Amino acid sequence: MTTIGIPREADPGQRLVAATPRTVTRLVALGYDVVVESGAGERATFADEAYAAAGATVADADAVWAADVVAAVDAPADARLDALRPGATLVAMLAPAASPERLERLAARGVTALALDAVPRISRAQSLDVLSTLSNVAGYRAVVEAASEYGAMFAGQVTAAGKTPPATVFVIGAGVAGLAAIGAADSLGAQVRAFDVRPEVGEQIESMGAAFVAAPQAQQQVSADGYASALSEEQERLTAEVYAQETARADVVITTALVRGVAPRTITAEMVAAMRPGSVVVDLAASGGGNCELTVPGERVVTPNGVVVLGWTDLPGRLPQHTSQLFGTNVVHLLQLLTPDEDGTLVLDLDDPVQRGMTVAHGGDVLWPPPPVAVSAVPAAAPAPAGPTPEELARQAADAAAARERRARRRTVGFALAAVLVLLAVSFSPPELLGHLTVFVLAVFVGYYVISNVSHALHTPLMAQTNAISGIILVGALLQVGDSSPVVTVLACVAALVASINIFGGFLVANRMIRMFRKDA
Repeated sequence: MTTIGIPREADPGQRLVAATPRTVTRLVALGYDVVVESGAGERATFADEAYAAAGATVADADAVWAADVVAAVDAPADARLDALRPGATLVAMLAPAASPERLERLAARGVTALALDAVPRISRAQSLDVLSTLSNVAGYRAVVEAASEYGAMFAGQVTAAGKTPPATVFVIGAGVAGLAAIGAADSLGAQVRAFDVRPEVGEQIESMGAAFVAAPQAQQQVSADGYASALSEEQERLTAEVYAQETARADVVITTALVRGVAPRTITAEMVAAMRPGSVVVDLAASGGGNCELTVPGERVVTPNGVVVLGWTDLPGRLPQHTSQLFGTNVVHLLQLLTPDEDGTLVLDLDDPVQRGMTVAHGGDVLWPPPPVAVSAVPAAAPAPAGPTPEELARQAADAAAARERRARRRTVGFALAAVLVLLAVSFSPPELLGHLTVFVLAVFVGYYVISNVSHALHTPLMAQTNAISGIILVGALLQVGDSSPVVTVLACVAALVASINIFGGFLVANRMIRMFRKDA
């Protein structure tokens, strides 16, 4: 049976682990034996006992690195690479474009290396994409860090002592991290504005609750691969104007712009100098050099005018429990793809574009870079059917006009018959009925025009009002149940039944709507 090893990350600042007790259970269900290094999940709050209870074997580092498959977060050091046995499979973030010598070393040892940070950006590979996972957590954590540094509340408050305005947050970039930051800032009550050079993401920004900063001259056309490309000089000038205006009015600025791993300069020192004292800049692109001119990767900088610039590069690791769970789930999805029979046997299919794109070394060869992912051709559109001839169009128009005329004639006859019946009923009815009938007709007209003009969003509150009206009808019907006229008694019973159904049904629907907005539901 194939063994999967989960090592403890060598970097003391890395708090993540490639598998959690919950994901170990899923790996065991795939037929694998899982060996976890003692203390591997300690920094992510996962004890060795939890791994053992999930079905893993807790062992030392040598046993883990001797496994058939080793799943790690970061690329192992050279000493650990040498501990991999020939024919083993390594699953980790290997930065293949930046570390060709590592790929040569792995190929020389006959190791099959799958780079988690080289997942093709296609729909069916999204469940394996650890970069999206880490970016999502980083965007959320960026708002938490900003809220901690910002010297005021994000949400506006109205109190007996007065009111405070909400914070203004400006987000640059609407990728995974940017959208996560927008959602987190909006949930804290801030006024969020966001900009991206890709105009097609405007709807996504607005769907997360932010205002999209539109600058058509500074934005690019829809890119073929979904990524932003380098800006022209004119676009850079125009975007700089947008950034200068927005940062000057913002309390918190979160930058996320990366162009294929390189951070373009979006916030200059002059822009930071124009920000209010106490403002915060969180640079999520610090690992790529930083979007802000004053960013120092891994450090907190306070400018002379009192602006805090955060260049943290370990934001996902500051939420190690959930990040490890999400990262481990990505690994599980990869192993599910590589274990089609769920029998604990790893099968690598290099004809699969997802597996091929991730495979950077195999069979003694370096397989990086991978071939371009083939995009399925769009099937040719079926030829449009021939349109009708002018004679057919004229005949269809004549038939439609005749049908409309027949419907109008039938409506006229129906209204005339109804008017005659109402006139006869009024003529031979007692005077009391005439007054009731007048009130009924007026109530029908008033009710129709009132309810037809009510917004759909207010239908649930309106239902509560109709419940009150139904209650009045029910009381009136109960008072008439004992009438000497059997007709009145029957009508009263029917009215009581219908009003009861409306009341109880209305309360059930309203209660269900209310429970949808309760957190403990």
